[in-house]
Amino acid sequence: MKITIQSIKFDITEKLNEYIEKKVGKLERFTEADTAEVVLKVTKPQTANNKEVAINIDGLHAEKIADTFEDAIDGAIDALKTQIEKKKNK
Repeated sequence: MKITIQSIKFDITEKLNEYIEKKVGKLERFTEADTAEVVLKVTKPQTANNKEVAINIDGLHAEKIADTFEDAIDGAIDALKTQIEKKKNK
């Protein structure tokens, strides 16, 4: 699966990039999608819960906001797993 990562108004670290590749790559077991899009942005830098992650895969979309990008990514992945299961059961 090809994973496209876009960070808005900041540079992504190599560690975060690897984390995203690992976590989103695991979704490949649940779907036959060829591509996944991940968009990261920081909203209101002076507040907590300001890391926003949006993931698009196979026509499905999940957005989460958390204190860290890792937490937001995990939340979005969980939401996508649920959506994928619902889509398969239709």
